[in-house]
Amino acid sequence: MPRLIEAPVRVAAVGQPPKTIDEFVGQASDGQEAVSLAQMKSPAGWAEPGQRPEFDEYTIVLRGLVRVEHEEGFTDVRAGQALHCRPGEWVRYSTPEAEGAEYVSICLPAFSFDIVHRDPD
Repeated sequence: MPRLIEAPVRVAAVGQPPKTIDEFVGQASDGQEAVSLAQMKSPAGWAEPGQRPEFDEYTIVLRGLVRVEHEEGFTDVRAGQALHCRPGEWVRYSTPEAEGAEYVSICLPAFSFDIVHRDPD
């Protein structure tokens, strides 16, 4: 029988100004280690430290723009677009435009602070 996920779990976010992370599936919400699925809402000017994660991350932008810096420059991902970052790639996410952004993140395996490898502050 299919399992209804009635509500996400709010997860602490990094970066400033603060964004919200609502995880529907993953280590924080239901202990799932294979995949995480989360909805993000970030305000204008939000940015997080760079990272070199050990997981695939798929980002689907629902509203606004998410800028993903990488070693060759940056890629702007707009509403209706998606981006795939592979394990071991250095990336830094931000939402530089006035409206902020809303997007979905899918990580394989599931996101965890042990395997994200953020840059030192």
